[in-house]
Amino acid sequence: MSKAPDYSPDYASMDGWEVYSKNLAIEYEQSVDEGLDVERYKNLFDAVAELPDGAEKERLSDIIFEMVSESGVKEDYPYNEPSDLEGIRALRDGRSVSAPPPRDDILEDKISGAWNGRIAGCLLGKILEGTWACFFVPLLRETGNYPMHRYLLRSDVEGRDLSKYYIDQGRDCYADEIECAPSDDDTNYTVISQKLIERYGREFTTSNVGEIWIALQPKGAYCTAERVAFLNLVRGLRPPRTATYKNAYREWIGAQIRADYYGYINPGDPETAAEMAWRDASLSHVKNGIYGAMFVAAMLACAAVRDNVRDVILGGLSEIPKTSRLYKHVSDTVNLFDQGKSFEEAVDHINSNFNEHTPHGWCHTISNAMIVTAALLYGDGDYGKTVGLAVQTGFDTDCNGATAGSVFGMLHGAGKIGPEWTAPLNGKLRTDIFRAEKADISELVKKTLSQMPK
Repeated sequence: MSKAPDYSPDYASMDGWEVYSKNLAIEYEQSVDEGLDVERYKNLFDAVAELPDGAEKERLSDIIFEMVSESGVKEDYPYNEPSDLEGIRALRDGRSVSAPPPRDDILEDKISGAWNGRIAGCLLGKILEGTWACFFVPLLRETGNYPMHRYLLRSDVEGRDLSKYYIDQGRDCYADEIECAPSDDDTNYTVISQKLIERYGREFTTSNVGEIWIALQPKGAYCTAERVAFLNLVRGLRPPRTATYKNAYREWIGAQIRADYYGYINPGDPETAAEMAWRDASLSHVKNGIYGAMFVAAMLACAAVRDNVRDVILGGLSEIPKTSRLYKHVSDTVNLFDQGKSFEEAVDHINSNFNEHTPHGWCHTISNAMIVTAALLYGDGDYGKTVGLAVQTGFDTDCNGATAGSVFGMLHGAGKIGPEWTAPLNGKLRTDIFRAEKADISELVKKTLSQMPK
């Protein structure tokens, strides 16, 4: 009898986001962050991680996954972090408030500001995504753009060896040579959320989010936790298992960058905005990964009816557990501002808690939420300064520029975002969404207004 062919995947050639065994170092760091009782297995994590990629390594990683899944939270862990909506709401700080939305002309200006602020902020950070501040800040200084206050242009870098800054020479997102805003996952998700409401209504479910992901984008459009959730959906898993099965990225920034639209369509109602964000985030994230989405959505809902950025941030915090790591770290950032500490001191505090030079620190929800918070507080009501601070700090540059720009735009309106930021967009946004490859920003604004409560 002939031997059966080996149908094992070629693990070595597979993308690291798709292979759990390639992410054991991240899994260990994530598990420790969550307070899971796994430190006694550190040597096992390290030993399996050192094995060559292949079926045996993946089989042993499956055993580690089972061990992590069965590990309880340590008794002395200082945080209480549920992922279910009822549990989250039970641990809020009691400050959540709602207010009627502003009159139609003001609201339209705010929604336009949020869309344009998000898109322009994303573009500012996109060229620097994936490199560390210690590499790109020298480039900003050399080009007269530090503190960062304008786009990095192709004319800034012509003739320079960008490899020493770890920037891809071939990137096509310089503001002086684009015809419109380039596609990016940070903006794709905002458009997808609009299409989600269009297809399923405001009562959409977490499963509906998964359905529209499958329908509107290819696998390659999804990263980290979203890629894992996408593949889990294809394998037949359903929420919330899609977020927890072999997902080392379950508290990373992905859900936080997907949440803006739920704030857009719930002006003055942070609780509903946060609840919608919870439904979306639960497809791919747990705990602080979910809270980041709820925090951003609630901030945006508050920004529609508040005139003080500090109140907006506290309004966002009011929808997440006061017993969580995200609540503590964002509150610490606000406290530094209240104490009169400088922006540089706030950044030092962020860097003392999270390491940009590790994937987990670079892309975690909390580190980047702290950066957005600091940028909003120290931005002095100036769009360029706000998004510049969000981007020059490093970590996930395009995500933070987009989120800070979105909140600024909702708070202050489109009139506070100068033409030097919006002119390169030419009123258009490219996406990776099937049959929606180029969107008219003004039409996105109109559709947003139409999806608000009647």
